[in-house]
Amino acid sequence: MSPKDHLNRAIKLCDGLDRFAQLVAAPSVHAVKAWRLSGVPPAYCPRIERVTDGAVRCEDLCPDVEWEVLRQPVTGLMQGSAPTPGAAHA
Repeated sequence: MSPKDHLNRAIKLCDGLDRFAQLVAAPSVHAVKAWRLSGVPPAYCPRIERVTDGAVRCEDLCPDVEWEVLRQPVTGLMQGSAPTPGAAHA
């Protein structure tokens, strides 16, 4: 399935275009219609995944984004600390 197909599936799962636009806080229904041609902006993908209960995933909508990196938990840092520049090369 293409990203457009996945978007259409998400719209259907949300009971139509108007409700989908409302649930994902899209700027307008017309903006969602434009996404069919231009692609879903990555910032909306997590919202779409959430409102479809994971039936349509970020990876389905924007395959060019490295979502697996964003899904990985951050480890090795103490809360409130920041990595030291160049520490990975030390």
